[in-house]
Amino acid sequence: MDILGVDIGGSGIKGAIVDTITGELKSERIRIQTPQPATPEAVAKTLKELVDQIGYKGPVGCGFPARIINGEVLTAANIDSSWINIKVEELFSKTLNTDVFVANDADVAGLAELSFGAVKDYKGPVLFLTIGTGIGSALFINGQMYPNTEFGHLKFKGDIAEHYCADSVREKEDLSFKEWGERLNKFLEYISFLTQPDFIVLGGGVSKKFDKYESKLTLKTKVVPAKTLNLAGIIGAACYAKTKLEK
Repeated sequence: MDILGVDIGGSGIKGAIVDTITGELKSERIRIQTPQPATPEAVAKTLKELVDQIGYKGPVGCGFPARIINGEVLTAANIDSSWINIKVEELFSKTLNTDVFVANDADVAGLAELSFGAVKDYKGPVLFLTIGTGIGSALFINGQMYPNTEFGHLKFKGDIAEHYCADSVREKEDLSFKEWGERLNKFLEYISFLTQPDFIVLGGGVSKKFDKYESKLTLKTKVVPAKTLNLAGIIGAACYAKTKLEK
């Protein structure tokens, strides 16, 4: 089944048609800059522009940087505050005149890894962390997602975790990958103690630099880099739509 997957981020809105059986892209990946301010109406308009450029007609899956429950946006840590309580699935479906299914961006990226990546078809407990401007999280057991976790917002080291070891903190404080890796290791030990996963999968841009800090990850839980990399959000969004359509 070919479905359009869209990854809505703070700086860009990216999309492509995905073969949800193989995880391969069936169209060119299109990226349009996220409008500023990224209000609901402006983002919906940009999403329509992207879909029109691809020339796609059919259901759409979207990863979105917020907690989404029953199609409604409930948090706005890294997006415009006007999104709070917006029925995002309703807004996008109306704008595109088709079914649109929206889930948290880290959840759908984790789904891509479970479907086609580092932990393909694994049935035990898996924690996926996407590390970038902040830290997104997704938790899976028996191949099922426990949606809308926000482990990057756990209280940690007198603040919250993402203010201690997100990739943006590494850049801002000019930390070497080894210095940053020591910080990340402390957080991974803590989150591993809380959730007891068999695997922790690291996504986001730092997954490509895994060899630069791997030696500092001394926790007992196995840590692996994501394989779907910057396509995870697009692939996972399409997979999420497929699971909703099959219900």
